Amino acid sequence: MAVAESDNPLIKALPPETDYISYLTIVEHYLTEDNLPILHKVLQDQTLTTNIGWDLVHLLAPLLPQSSECLQDIARLGNPREVILKVTESLRLIDYGLIDDAEDALEDVEAGASKQPLRTAAAEGSSSEPTQAVEAPPPLPLQVSQFIALLSMLSTLHKRIKTKFPSRFLSTTLQAVLASFSNSITNREDMIVAIVQFVKSVQGIQRPALPSRKSSGTMQKALASATSTNAADPEADATSSASPEDSAIQTKLLQSFVTHVLEEYMLNLPASEDAPGLAWCSRILERLHPARVIPHTTTITSRFADEEHLHVRFDAVAQLGMLAKDLRIEDSDVLAAAIATEDLPTTTGDEDDPPDSAADIPLSRIGSLLLYAGRQAASVLYQPEPSAGTDLISLFPTHLTILQNCLSPPASGTGTLGTEPYALIDACLALGLLCLEYDHIGSPDGDEDFNQYLQLTALLSSNCPSPNLRGHAHYLTTTVLRSQPDSKVRLAFIRDTLEHCPFENLKVSAVGWMKGETLEAVFSESEQSTHELVFATPKALESLSPFLFPSVEADLLTPPVSAAYMTFAANLSFYLASMNFLYPLIVAPPMREPLNIVQWWKNSGVMADFVQPLKKTAQRFGAALGANGELGEESSDEAIAELAVLEDAIERVEDAAANLG
Repeated sequence: MAVAESDNPLIKALPPETDYISYLTIVEHYLTEDNLPILHKVLQDQTLTTNIGWDLVHLLAPLLPQSSECLQDIARLGNPREVILKVTESLRLIDYGLIDDAEDALEDVEAGASKQPLRTAAAEGSSSEPTQAVEAPPPLPLQVSQFIALLSMLSTLHKRIKTKFPSRFLSTTLQAVLASFSNSITNREDMIVAIVQFVKSVQGIQRPALPSRKSSGTMQKALASATSTNAADPEADATSSASPEDSAIQTKLLQSFVTHVLEEYMLNLPASEDAPGLAWCSRILERLHPARVIPHTTTITSRFADEEHLHVRFDAVAQLGMLAKDLRIEDSDVLAAAIATEDLPTTTGDEDDPPDSAADIPLSRIGSLLLYAGRQAASVLYQPEPSAGTDLISLFPTHLTILQNCLSPPASGTGTLGTEPYALIDACLALGLLCLEYDHIGSPDGDEDFNQYLQLTALLSSNCPSPNLRGHAHYLTTTVLRSQPDSKVRLAFIRDTLEHCPFENLKVSAVGWMKGETLEAVFSESEQSTHELVFATPKALESLSPFLFPSVEADLLTPPVSAAYMTFAANLSFYLASMNFLYPLIVAPPMREPLNIVQWWKNSGVMADFVQPLKKTAQRFGAALGANGELGEESSDEAIAELAVLEDAIERVEDAAANLG
């Protein structure tokens, strides 16, 4: 039998029957989902809500989404200065780690339960007439619902506070929101929708939010604007209008906040079948060079259009990009932040020491870079006719500065470059590709800057785990290298890579560069002198021979079989690349005279130091990989096939050498 509303403890104990502290204790004791409608009615009393509302926030947050109306009552009618402190505190205390625990428990329940039909809802705009049911979006995790509801409260609270310095409240709020968002794990796109709505509300931006493909009913309810009247600020300053200086601080706080949210979101995007970040590099090249796309293959562009988990990335970044535009974040602002050489704070300031001026508030360096790269990519991807952005940088000096400032610093060692988040590497490389495509090369200050640029991109092509990004970095490195008109500078970089680089795959690239330069120089119909084409003279080959065709006996024939095989396996790609360069050198008649191949072959010792030891090595490992050999455990079809490929290359070189005369 239902209890009459008048007999409900939340009604019977209302002040003046009890004092506010006692009533708060009673509410805490009897607070359940069933009592939320009663509490909602009770909270319409402004005096009551002003006195106890701020202490109810942490009690109501666990009861979301059913408690959303009560939380909005508190935001509208409670003391805004007290409530805002509780809301920001609650944001910081959200434990997103519990989402994984809840999902694991749900999976266990579903595994032992019978199959249930999909949750459905009537199609939007349905009436009493029969309509086809549509699948309803799944409910948001409690922690995400809490984040969204608390931001909705903050939207109301910041409008209510009347003070000369609203930026002080805003600074504290934004840091709490960013800290909470940074700790989140799932449903980040839903949270970004809430963030965008909050910023628009605070700044008074009227542009409607971009529609998302699916929207949770819980989120829509939490984000719905309250239609009831807000109470006045009981502690309003006598002269409460913010000064122009404080208004500028508020705008800069929001601008900085958006760049930090963009950084936090994009740098933590999960890897998805080699679609790094927003895959700007791949999508730009697919748009500009459709002929290069392999027929009947799925393009990265089509994947972002068709695959939900990729498209929501685009939606989220697009909303942040439009918000940045609404906040009047200019290209010049984000570019200046990305190339700034001084160390920038990683947050929007100390909560106990709010900024004194807008100039004290930096944009996020990485967030600014991502925003700038996204805008430049958009000029190619989303315009009827692709074109360079109006503020597109040049490779030299600006893109070099971006690579130096935004990727791992040299002090971290070369091994860390390429291990940055994929979205960051993709953004950096995308800017480089755009510079190449639209001939924004610029002029390096000297050979040192040119070599530094190539070293950075070459290391990316070597170290990055993503094959997609390695390929783009290699293309960028090779193209920039070929753009250097001085062949001696190109030769010096290739030599430096072969001589000093510790990465085998980068040495393979260097062999390829040398092979390409040599073939083009010898067969070129250009009227350039041999002084200008150093690769068409014996000098280039003679200077690089010790690094292209090194002595390998001490590494492969002297050590024990197991140790030697580890060295061999690590460097096999380099050996094959060198053998495949050596073959055309000695077999092609046009090479012989300009490169003085016959004399070079006699004097270089390549056969004795490189080819013959490799032949003996292949024989040694072939026996060791046999059934009863020392490397029997290492034996596989792949290992045997690799040896066969090497032996074939060696045989071809030996046959060609026999015909040198």
